[in-house]
Amino acid sequence: MKISIVTVVYNGAATIASAVDSVLAQDHPDVEYIVIDGGSKDDTVKILQSYGDKIAVLVSEPDKGIYDAMNKGVARATGDVVGILNADDFYTSSDVLSAVARQLTESQADALIGDLIFVQPDRLDHVVRYYSSKGFNIRKFERGDLPPHPTFFVRRKHYEQLGNFDTQYRMTADFDLMLRFLYIAKISYTYLPKVMVTMRTGGITNQGFKSKIKLNREIMHSMRKNGLPASVFRVYAKYFTKIFQLIRRPKQN
Repeated sequence: MKISIVTVVYNGAATIASAVDSVLAQDHPDVEYIVIDGGSKDDTVKILQSYGDKIAVLVSEPDKGIYDAMNKGVARATGDVVGILNADDFYTSSDVLSAVARQLTESQADALIGDLIFVQPDRLDHVVRYYSSKGFNIRKFERGDLPPHPTFFVRRKHYEQLGNFDTQYRMTADFDLMLRFLYIAKISYTYLPKVMVTMRTGGITNQGFKSKIKLNREIMHSMRKNGLPASVFRVYAKYFTKIFQLIRRPKQN
């Protein structure tokens, strides 16, 4: 099974090497790595070029935002399965992609979701939030909830059949895409009980109260667009359940 990993980055010199290194360290034998840079002004491109042909596809040009860049990456993917790894994130262990391939092969599912941890940018060993897909079901989309997108792997044919990221959403095109794939189209998925990704806090969707308001407005717009009732109360009520993500911790592998 060939797996294509797409990373998009803009001025990510401080973190891009950890993302790239985590992909190149994977023990899965067939990985295609695609990096889409938005025309960075710092040393990002220089760092990326230092990896040579270990990065299968490297593009550096202006884009219309993070999801436009993701669409560029997906369009260039040739793998059976596609995953997205953000430039601030990294795979938690070297066996993540081999575990993904094994479970997708055994289950014959169309997609896979797993677990993710948030850490402080200056203390990568300090877990501040555990975001698990255990117990996820598609009805959670009805309250604007979703599994962690960096753990979402899907067979490439579904991008071709169901469409790419909708770039009208600046913050939540990942929610919209997973809603369309999992809830509307009802493609099959499997859960991998493994901490797959480490994410640094401080991303675009974690920038305070005003950011949360904008994010949830986009979520409710996507819900209505796709025929779901969008209740403000239900959408904001999901944050009560997220409190447990701050308390629970993953089991040690």
